[in-house]
Amino acid sequence: MSTDFSIRPVGIPAPVQIVTTSNSAANEAVQTDLPVSQTVAASDTSAPLRNDPQNNENISRQVVFDQAAASFVFQVVNDKTDAVVNQFPDEAMLRRRAYFHAEDLKSQPSRPLNTDLSA
Repeated sequence: MSTDFSIRPVGIPAPVQIVTTSNSAANEAVQTDLPVSQTVAASDTSAPLRNDPQNNENISRQVVFDQAAASFVFQVVNDKTDAVVNQFPDEAMLRRRAYFHAEDLKSQPSRPLNTDLSA
């Protein structure tokens, strides 16, 4: 396997149409200066953002299979209270999936049980 990586264009480049404004209001607009209290500045990037819970010593992650919905459920659980902190998919999605799964099972024709062992 090669250690170099290159990106090459494929096919012919698409033509780019240059659009000029014919709006006289846009061409003659006055540039505005905002007071310092209303200006927007970049945020401080010195502190990295964190998406994980800060008290992760009380948090555990688990995966459960929901048979009614026929899907896996990923949960973040508080170990002290056994309460679910976060869950994917959420309860509404699981109820929807369970409903449609039950509808699919009802619409399938029932097959007789094969008791012939000579096959």
